[in-house]
Amino acid sequence: MKHTLSYSKLLFFLILIGGGQFLMGRTITICPTCDVSSIKQGIASAMEYDTLLIKKGTYNEYNIVIDKPLTLLGEDYPVIDGEDMGEIITIVSDNVTVEGLFIINVGTSYTTDYAAVRVVKSENFLIKHLVLEKLFFGIYLEKANNGKVYHNKIIGDAVDEYNSGNGIQLWYSHHVEVDRNIVQGTRDGIYLEFSDQVTINNNISSDNIRYGLHFMFSNDDTYTNNTFENNGAGVAVMFSKNIRMRNNTFRKNWGTASFGMLLKEINDAEIVGNTFEENTIGINIEGSNRIDYTRNDFINNGWAIKVRGACYTNTFKNNNFLYNSFDISYNSKVNDNIFKENYWSSYTGYDLDKNGIGDAPYRPVKLFSYIVNRTPETIVLLRSLFMDIIDFSEKVSPVFTPDNLMDSSPLMQKTE
Repeated sequence: MKHTLSYSKLLFFLILIGGGQFLMGRTITICPTCDVSSIKQGIASAMEYDTLLIKKGTYNEYNIVIDKPLTLLGEDYPVIDGEDMGEIITIVSDNVTVEGLFIINVGTSYTTDYAAVRVVKSENFLIKHLVLEKLFFGIYLEKANNGKVYHNKIIGDAVDEYNSGNGIQLWYSHHVEVDRNIVQGTRDGIYLEFSDQVTINNNISSDNIRYGLHFMFSNDDTYTNNTFENNGAGVAVMFSKNIRMRNNTFRKNWGTASFGMLLKEINDAEIVGNTFEENTIGINIEGSNRIDYTRNDFINNGWAIKVRGACYTNTFKNNNFLYNSFDISYNSKVNDNIFKENYWSSYTGYDLDKNGIGDAPYRPVKLFSYIVNRTPETIVLLRSLFMDIIDFSEKVSPVFTPDNLMDSSPLMQKTE
C-alpha cells in the first residue's frame, strides 16, 4: 500500500518552505541609476532579512541607521563618502551583516566619537571585508555581543592623540571575534575596555601613534598570531585577569618610553610563544602576578624584560634571550619569581655532563641595568670596560640585586 501525505501535512510542508524563503529575504539592488538610488532609501524600503546589493559607485551619505536585520553587500567596493559630516553607519538591530564597502571621510569631533561603522546594543553582527580610510574612529562596538569583525582594512592618518580615534574599539562588548584585520595610522590600533571573552587573532596593527593594542578591565580574553609593529608602543595590558597571549610578534616599537608589551596589574595570565624583537623594552611589568612566560623569544631589544616592582610568583621558563642589551632589569632586592631552563646568549658557562643544562647558574641582572634605572644618562657607558668590571663584581657577590634571582639550570642550546 502506497503512503501519501495527508492534506494537513502537505500544508505544513508548504508553510515551512514559504517561511524559510521569507527568512532568507529579498535582494534589493541599489545603484545611482536604479529605482533605489541611496542606501537610506534601500533600508527604508527593505523588510527584515533582506539583502541590499550596493552596486559600484559613490554614495554621499552619512548617519545611515540600520534598525532591522539586514545584509548590506557591496559589489566591487562601492564608496560611501560621509563628506566629514559625522558618523556614517550605525547598527542598532540584531542580525546585521555589512560587507564589501569602501567607507571614507568620517566626521571629526572633540565631543562625539564618530565612527565609520558603529554597532550599538546588538547581537549576531558581522562586519566583513570593509576598507576604511580618512576616519576618526573606524569600527566601534558599544555594548554589542556575539559578533565578528573580520578581514577589514583600516587606514587612518592620525598625527596627534588628542584629535584622533582608534581603529577598532570595543566597549562593554563580549564574545566578539576580531580576526584578520589590518589597522594602521590610528591612535590605538585595537582598543578594549570592559570587554570579556574576546578573541583577537591574526591581525596586523602597525604605525599607530599610541598603542597597537590597548585594553583595560577586560578579562578572559585570548590574543594569538597578531603582529604589532612600529607603533608608539606595542601592547598595553592593564587591570585585567585570565589573559592568554600566544604566538604574537612585537617588533620595532621604539621610543624613549616604548615597549613591546606593558603589563600593569595583570594576574593569572599566559604569555607563550611570542616574539619580542627590536623593541626599546620587550616586556615592561608592574604589579602583575601568577603569569607564565614560556617559549618566548627576546631578540635584540634594549631591555628584554624590565620588572618594576610588586610582581610575585611569576614563572619564566624555556625562553630564549638573544643579544639584548639587558636581559632582565629589576628594581627590587626581593625576588619571588622563578627563572629556569631559559637560554641566554650571554651565558658563558659550561656543561661537563653534556645534559644540555649549564653546570653553573646564570645571573641575568647586571649591576649596570640597576645603575641605568636610577641614572638614565649613564647609558652612554654601555659596552665600556668599567661597566664590564662592575657587572662581574656584582655577579660574584650580589649587593644591589637579589641574590636568588638566577637561572639555576640555563640551557646550552636555544629552545624551539
